[in-house]
Amino acid sequence: MRILVTGNLGFVGSVVAPYLAARGHEVQGLDAGYFESCLFGRPADPPTVRKDVRDVEPEDLEGFQAVVHLAALSNDPLGELDPDLTAAINLGGTLRVAEAARRAGVARMVFASSCSLYGLGGAAAVDESGDMRPQTAYAKSKIDAEAALDALGRDDFSPVFLRFATAYGVSPRLRLDLVVNNLVGWAVSEGVIRIQSDGSPWRPLVHVEDMARAIAAALEAPREVVHRQAFNVGRSDANYQVKTIAADIGRLLPHCQVSINPQASPDTRSYRVSFDRIHAALPDFRPEWGLERGILQLRDAYREHGLDQATFHDRRFTRLLQLKHLLENGQLGSNLRWTH
Repeated sequence: MRILVTGNLGFVGSVVAPYLAARGHEVQGLDAGYFESCLFGRPADPPTVRKDVRDVEPEDLEGFQAVVHLAALSNDPLGELDPDLTAAINLGGTLRVAEAARRAGVARMVFASSCSLYGLGGAAAVDESGDMRPQTAYAKSKIDAEAALDALGRDDFSPVFLRFATAYGVSPRLRLDLVVNNLVGWAVSEGVIRIQSDGSPWRPLVHVEDMARAIAAALEAPREVVHRQAFNVGRSDANYQVKTIAADIGRLLPHCQVSINPQASPDTRSYRVSFDRIHAALPDFRPEWGLERGILQLRDAYREHGLDQATFHDRRFTRLLQLKHLLENGQLGSNLRWTH
């Protein structure tokens, strides 16, 4: 299958694109390049068109059988940088890609959505039919994009919505603004596991390599199984409170102490998620990473790369800081387009 991966030069895309290529697919990337230089290793990038998703044309999709749409302002603090820009890129850019794909004859579009759209959950694990209570511009953009893509679904164009749990794990383009990556980073670089909330919020987790497995399963499944369907993506045993994640890190890195910020504002983003649907519908999706193994992977990678305090706080590994750096240096305009 010939597949276009948008956002392939990001944290997730740098793992997904090589994984799909290793499965025998012909992969090409399309990326604006905001995080191209944010390296934590040697990426195996496919041939990549440098382009903003807001500018995609049908000819960019000619000859592809599927598109994996990862490109987005991709976490809550980043989305709050400018809610209007978040909508323009995460909703407007998504629709631009979808319309171009449909006109070019692309049969399937796998959309990277997010469990954060559930926002404020109750005591029970929420499934795909559960209430959506978005707490951020990022989460709202995912809800709006899903609805708009669903309306485009036709016999010749099949959108699939993968609502990913909170990502973690090692990538050639690392992110340290993800909860597990962040807490292990504090532990390795400073010897203290610093929780920036009261530790009570619930988060479902999914390793970045298991995200790639889910995308491959959605691409390769029969059309009738995935057409216009939403799937929560994660492990059934991977809903954790933040303080439990920190305690597990402390157990595996016993020289570290857990520190909770007593002045932290309440975090309203708290939800537990059911993953029963994806495991029933896509039996080829088998998550291989549990939290303990993922913590040890991060620990070993951080130590191998000499993660110290300066590196941990480097703007390359925090998406909001990287974008602010590009803005402050005049490389990006206020509309997040390259100035040259």
